[in-house]
Order: sequence, then C-alpha cells, then structure tokens
Amino acid sequence: MANKRNLLVVDDEQTMREFLASSLGGRFNVRTANNGVAALAELKKQRFDLVLTDVQMPGRGGLELLEDIASQLDYRPLVVMMTAFGSIAQAVEATRRGAVDYLTKPFGLDQLDHVLSRAFEFEQLRTENRSLRTTVSARSDTHGLLGNNPAMIQLREKIAMIADARGTVLLQGESGTGKEVVARAIHDSGSRRDGPFIRINCAAIPETLLESELFGYERGAFTGAVTTRKGKFELADGGTLLLDEISEMPFAMQAKLLRVLQEREFTRLGAKYATKADVRIIATSNRNLKDEIKARTFREDLYFRLNVIPLRIVPLRLRKDDIPMLANHFCQVFCAENGRPLLKLSESAMRCLCSMDWPGNVRQLQNVIERAVILCAGDELDREILGLSEEMDATEKTREMTGDLTLRDMERELILKKLTTTRGNRTKAAQELGISVRTLRNKLNLYTDLGVEIPG
Repeated sequence: MANKRNLLVVDDEQTMREFLASSLGGRFNVRTANNGVAALAELKKQRFDLVLTDVQMPGRGGLELLEDIASQLDYRPLVVMMTAFGSIAQAVEATRRGAVDYLTKPFGLDQLDHVLSRAFEFEQLRTENRSLRTTVSARSDTHGLLGNNPAMIQLREKIAMIADARGTVLLQGESGTGKEVVARAIHDSGSRRDGPFIRINCAAIPETLLESELFGYERGAFTGAVTTRKGKFELADGGTLLLDEISEMPFAMQAKLLRVLQEREFTRLGAKYATKADVRIIATSNRNLKDEIKARTFREDLYFRLNVIPLRIVPLRLRKDDIPMLANHFCQVFCAENGRPLLKLSESAMRCLCSMDWPGNVRQLQNVIERAVILCAGDELDREILGLSEEMDATEKTREMTGDLTLRDMERELILKKLTTTRGNRTKAAQELGISVRTLRNKLNLYTDLGVEIPG
C-alpha cells in the first residue's frame, strides 16, 4: 500500500529475516539484506523510513552500516539495532553513531512493536524540533517581525537604521499590530540591548499614581511612602523606556513629561535635586495624535518632541500576503506550548484566514490560532475549528453585493467630501454622517495608512 512506511531488515540469519518480514509485512513495506554491504545497496536504491539491523554480521556489521548511512546517503532513516550480545558498551556506541534504540535478542513482538513506535515518535519530535529551530532562527533574524510584505521589509530596514540612535521614536498603528514587538526589536537591535527594557502602560495607571510611577518618590514624600522608590525612568537607565499608549496620558502630566524629554532629567516626588538618566524613549499610540491635538487632548509641543523618528505599522488587512506565514508560525508555537504534535492548516482554513479583514490585527489572528490548536481533536486545523464561519460568510456576501471594494470607495469619498464641507470639523462631520466620532477617527486612520490626504 502507498501509505505504508518502508522498512529494511538486516540480519545474517535467514530465519530471523523471514520472521521479521512476516511479522511486520502487514504494516510496512519490508525488504531484507543479509549484511551491511547488501543493506547499503538497498538503501541507495530507494528511501527507507527505518532500518532494523543486527550488530554482529560477517563482512560489514551494524555499527559500520551506521557510519555508511551517515557518510554515503543524502537522507537519514531511523536505525534500531539488534544483538544477541546485549552489552552496555555496544548500546552506548550504537546510539553515539546515530541509532535511536536498541533491542536485545531474543525479543517478543510486543517489545518490538514498542521500540518501533518509540522510534517513529522520536522522528516526529525531531521533525518538529527542526521546524521550531527554523522558526526561532527566523524570529531571531527578524526580532519577531515576521512577514515578507514590502511594508514589513521596509519597517525592519528602518529599525536597523535607527537602532543605535538616541532620538525618541513614535510608533503609531492600530491596536494589535505589534507596536510593543517593534519597540522591543528597536531595543534588541541596538547597543542598548544589554540594558533594561521598561514598559509602562499610560492608559492603565490612574492619574494620581502616574507621576510616582514614572519618576519615583522619596521616603516620606506622601502618606504611605515608607521607603524611597525608583520610577520607570530611573529603572530604565542605560536602556529603553516604552511609553505605551501615550495618547492616554493626562494633559497635566504631558507637560511634566515634556520637560523631562527636553532636559533629560527628572525629579522624584519629595526630592530636592533632579536625577539624570540615559534613557531611550519609545512612545506608542493607536490614535492619530494630530486629531488629539485638534481636540485639545494632546499637547502639540509634546507631539513634536516625541515625533523625532516616526514609524507607522500597517494593519494586517493591508499585508494579507503575510497571513500564511504568521498563521503557520503561531500554529507551531502553540502546538509546542501545549505539548501537541505539529498540526497543519487545511487549504480551506488558510483561505478563510486570508479572506478576513482582521480588525484586531495580528493579535486577533494569534488568538484565533491558539484557540484552534487547543480545541482541535484531529491532526489538521480546518475552517470549522477556526470558529470564523459567520465572519467569513458575511465578508463574502458583502463582496458579492458591493463588487469587492466599490462600496468602501464610495464611503471614503462621502466621508472626505463631508470633511471638506465642514472644513475639517470632525465632530460636525460625524454628526451629519450619523456615526460616532470614534468611528470616524478609525476610518480616517485607515485612510491615512493608505496614503489618502485628509481634508482640514
């Protein structure tokens, strides 16, 4: 049968060869050889998955055959040794030369089946480890920024250019696009890689605590300050400080941050003297900061101070050609994390993934693959296990009705025209369009990513 594995039995005793061929013929395509020389000739004629060979044979024995396999074949079959002389020394020598297991004669069929099953399990693990090493190597080379889309290639090139610069970096992109991954890549690519990488989420810390978190405090500075505590700026000395979601920072706090960026020093709460820190600042935002400036929620002078080196991360829907690579990568990672054999994505599953617009971007894709790996009961991830059938059907119906992106083009033209008539007043434009200001802002961010000039 075509789906049987090929197995080569090598033994100088004819009765042993016939016994093994008869016992294993139902599960394998079995061929036999009476010594190492004949076995090597068979191995060169066709590819074998496993070689079951005796150690002691006239002419050329099993240990010599192991050496011939390593030096003369362009592939590596699994090798299990058999011997009537079950010494520890032979077992150690056989495994050192590449054998995956060892059988001592006489052995029963149950023992043989167990060893063969273990050998193929070993091969599966070896294949998965090789795949994971390739993935880890790719992640190391790209700092986790996977993708061959021109936008990703350009982003990696820019990171290499700015890695050792001291200037502040402003990363803008939608939620889930990987802004923190990019920030980490900038840190790891430069001379500060051995220094600390400190992250603070400006949206997650109450306004009353943010200043002490950033700058630290002296003992007795306020009730409860029983010890002196370093802030994030001081902890990041010699490394990088990531100000995540800088657009969420309270307006009053922005003025204090501006002063720190200008003077490269800060003052702990309750301290008399300022402290200097050699810190590389990276700020991120999922909002268009120019819109926030117009709305008077973000300081324009702080924006200019942060926007020394601007980087924009494109959403996943604009680089769909990277989805297969990302999906396979996440599948490998989560299979390894959950102790599962490597699963494959079916063609229908991959088509489904590539057809989605992914409003949650790479993070959403990652979560979908993780869930599918955990819930999958078979050896393949199909479209159903992804749990995206409803979204897929809705997308297909929309495309049938609109002629792909015609409706979106019309929507964009309507929004831009409305902005023109309202002279850039986004609140008024949103009201007249019947949508929220947040929805309008998200659509304008998308248009900006596409290179569209926004009126006003």
